[in-house]
Amino acid sequence: MSSLSTHVLDTASGKPAAGVRVVLRQGGSVLADGLTDADGRLRAFPELAAGRYALAFHVADYFRKAGVVLSDPPFLDVVTVDFGLGASGHMHVPLLIAPYGYSTYRGS
Repeated sequence: MSSLSTHVLDTASGKPAAGVRVVLRQGGSVLADGLTDADGRLRAFPELAAGRYALAFHVADYFRKAGVVLSDPPFLDVVTVDFGLGASGHMHVPLLIAPYGYSTYRGS
């Protein structure tokens, strides 16, 4: 079994992105659904078996709550990161966001 964590940083403001809704799915099943904390982190994920997963980050809602004026529809609404998880260990999936771009990588 493996563990998972994520960290969302708002590169436009230079701050952690607090209150971003993050949904973890495997196939059609929702495994976790939560909001990032004041530090932009979410750690409340179940232990996971090896396999393919997806994290959906609801970034447009976050930016709207922060007072950012977005186009309609927004350029980025939900950013989905599909990733594979090995048999054991820890996977950290950071997301750097701005209203018109994002970046992710495998963290530690």
